[in-house]
Amino acid sequence: MTALVFVDSNVLIYAVDEGNPKKHEAAKLWRAELWKSRCGRVSFQVLQEFYANVTRKCPPARDQVQAEIHNLLSWRPVSIDAEILESSWKIQERYQLSFWDSLIVAAAKGASCRYLLTEDMQADQDLGGVLVVNPFRSDPAEILNK
Repeated sequence: MTALVFVDSNVLIYAVDEGNPKKHEAAKLWRAELWKSRCGRVSFQVLQEFYANVTRKCPPARDQVQAEIHNLLSWRPVSIDAEILESSWKIQERYQLSFWDSLIVAAAKGASCRYLLTEDMQADQDLGGVLVVNPFRSDPAEILNK
């Protein structure tokens, strides 16, 4: 079985935002491969950030983003509960991450993900069993075929 991959909001944003063609294509490729392999995971925090950022930049995209989020609900989004919150504080202290990034890592751990797909953290960093992967420097086949 392919390891689970937690996807940060920046990847979802680039998949719908055509402003940076290179990142747009890479994000779309990752999204397609994660759908095909059924190993993508997110949290409600990620979905909220995705919605807020895209609709702020492009209000007419609201219906498209809502439809995408509705589809992403099948990825079993992690809720931020007391256990995730307390785990995030430990992660924040240990790795000196921002609170929001620590919540993402804690949610990835809570979803039993091996990989965290984001451009916002140091690539190849192992955060207590969650390996950070930069989606714009790595091909999905490198991760999904392991």
